[in-house]
Amino acid sequence: MQVLEPREVPLGGLRAMLVRRTLPHRDRSFIGAWCFADHYGPTRVGADGPGMDVAPHPHTGLQTVSWLFDGEIEHRDSGSFHALVRPGEINLMTAGRGVAHSEVSTPTTEVLHGVQLWVALPEEARHVERTFEHHAAPVMELPAGAGAARVFLGELRDIAASPVHTFTPLLGAQLDLTPGAEVTITLDPAYEHGVLLDTGDLRVDGAELHTGSLACVDAGPTSLRLVTDQGARLILLGGKPFEEEIVMWWNFVGRSHEEVATLRGEWEAGSERFGTVQGYAGARPRIPAPPLPGGRLRPRGRLRRA
Repeated sequence: MQVLEPREVPLGGLRAMLVRRTLPHRDRSFIGAWCFADHYGPTRVGADGPGMDVAPHPHTGLQTVSWLFDGEIEHRDSGSFHALVRPGEINLMTAGRGVAHSEVSTPTTEVLHGVQLWVALPEEARHVERTFEHHAAPVMELPAGAGAARVFLGELRDIAASPVHTFTPLLGAQLDLTPGAEVTITLDPAYEHGVLLDTGDLRVDGAELHTGSLACVDAGPTSLRLVTDQGARLILLGGKPFEEEIVMWWNFVGRSHEEVATLRGEWEAGSERFGTVQGYAGARPRIPAPPLPGGRLRPRGRLRRA
């Protein structure tokens, strides 16, 4: 059991909303192909901040997973997809060769609370065309009255499965545990797994988590024991070990420093690789790329380099 503690990161520039980030981490790069995990809120819009207003920005080589507990976010992208992100409904955007999108909390949103997750695309799929999927995950009961689950990606054995397409074997689910629950979750032993605690108290195979902590388990175990006293809400992630190395910088997932530098230049030049987001009404039309760091960007993989 490896428990990663989150670090606070500003999202969105001036008057940025703070998020709690656990992946990537200096001690771990992946859970399966999951390569990025931000947890945010609950944020009272107006009282705690202006809400979410992320102007058009680029992505390559990944899929983004937007999942809310509270609030509503308007999504627009350069594939002409326009959708609302609502609690219990997954919005999955495949960037592939390149996409641009914006994210704005709606005027009716009073509280923002959710997670933003990324999945690295494998070599054979990382140049696919941009696309978008939406799925409302049904609420399914957990064994012995322990609570409920919504499976938004992959399959949680004996509980439910999602029809949403991914390019590597993955699992993503929200679990809501009742006070005093003790439940054993069946795992695929070929998968690595992670448990991200949103609210409440939780022990994962005896390890105690705090809000925003991510408990990581390598492939092998066939079950996971979850125990709560007061009740808990958590995100369960899983996937087969991702054996490729990636270079992840800003919003790009590539394979080399040179590739990422080229992608940055294309975004700054307004390349058609990323397309145009129609209908975004924010103060600035797009987010400029930050400067590259002074040294070379290094690849990161499942196994840490010496």
